Amino acid sequence: MVFEDQHYYYKLYKPYGYLSQFVNNQKRRRNKRLLSEWKNLPQGIMAVGRLDEKSEGLLLLTTDGKFSDRVRDKTIEKEYHVMVDGVVTKTAINQLQNSVTISVDGKPYQTMPCKAHLLDDVSHIKERFVRDPRHGETSWLSITLREGKYKQVRKMTATVGFPTLRLVRVRIGDFHLGSMEFGELVAINSLQI
Repeated sequence: MVFEDQHYYYKLYKPYGYLSQFVNNQKRRRNKRLLSEWKNLPQGIMAVGRLDEKSEGLLLLTTDGKFSDRVRDKTIEKEYHVMVDGVVTKTAINQLQNSVTISVDGKPYQTMPCKAHLLDDVSHIKERFVRDPRHGETSWLSITLREGKYKQVRKMTATVGFPTLRLVRVRIGDFHLGSMEFGELVAINSLQI
């Protein structure tokens, strides 16, 4: 994809507790934290895709609608590192890889096959308290999707018996979270997607 000089492109480490939107038009969500808290962003900036309020990690921002459409395409991989409750089994990994049935808009939905594996080293994930270790063991998974239904990763891990405790998006296509800090905003100077 060609870099457009008249547009702006950013990577943001969206912290836990923020909505992936700039304006809140809902009365029941009036006190929610929004992306508009990051000042000095260009007019017309938008989030490319979403991360729910309880999820964190890489979020791309742009003023370029064509770039946004391209990133949301099913050919672009999105990788998530997920802390789940319990010690994940090989059977659960196989189920995630091959497809599971989740609920989307109240109807059964068969997920596309995906990449999934256990993570041994999560030193790249910024520490954040989730729960006391006395409440049981946890596992970290890498799940890479080419689709993105509402709370899909959370629904997938719950379906195979391992509810998500923490979800961090670490990659979108060739864009990586890397060593970014919570809330850090970085201008993107070249596009490769």
